[in-house]
Amino acid sequence: MKKIGLDVGEKTIGIAISDAFGWTAQGLKTLKWDERNYETAKEPLREVIRDHEVTEAVVGFPKNMNGTVGPRGEASQDFAGWIEEEFHLQTHLWDERLTTMAAERVLLDADVSRKKRKKVIDKMAAVMILQSYLDSKQ
Repeated sequence: MKKIGLDVGEKTIGIAISDAFGWTAQGLKTLKWDERNYETAKEPLREVIRDHEVTEAVVGFPKNMNGTVGPRGEASQDFAGWIEEEFHLQTHLWDERLTTMAAERVLLDADVSRKKRKKVIDKMAAVMILQSYLDSKQ
């Protein structure tokens, strides 16, 4: 029963996968897509879900710092609904406030170059989203 973690942006989706026990999250990849056309993500996500035998999805839910839901949060809600409908997965929205900044901090502390950070930041944010969800269930 693996879970997929998704950090959904306008142009990219960071993807992380849990182990079979639901203890740890590992970064998988960053998918380029066009938020205006969900079909651009459909087949790549279908492949990941099938290959990793995913049964649940955790979608990052970016709330404003005061807890309100803005345009990015609404976009994540829409995407989570699409995931649930398209792939028949139980889907959870998970508060992702500050995960991208935390991922950036980890990469800066590891002295990763700006060019390399740009390539892995979304995948790392997906790991942080999924891992915090998994930790909450322990």
